Amino acid sequence: MTSGFDLDLQTVEQEIADGDDDTEGTDRRIVLGELDGTTDEREWFEVIDRGNVLVLAVEGDLPELAADLAPRVKERGGSLIHFRKFLIVTPNDVSVDTDRL
Repeated sequence: MTSGFDLDLQTVEQEIADGDDDTEGTDRRIVLGELDGTTDEREWFEVIDRGNVLVLAVEGDLPELAADLAPRVKERGGSLIHFRKFLIVTPNDVSVDTDRL
């Protein structure tokens, strides 16, 4: 007796295995810090590049403090949002919903 559909178990197993590989890098975090000029922008960029979200308390002139970080984040498709006294920096696959502001 045959079923009404064709199921390729080998393909299904491969898809499951591929999906498992993607979950290894999903130890993503929200990283809190201060944007005050004392931390090298490359360190902040590495946090974003690993898929994490940064929430930075801005301690000083935001355009000056984010001058090196912002272009690098935007080049990779990430976002920077200034909200109150914080700079929220996200990788390209994380969006920030600002509809309620």
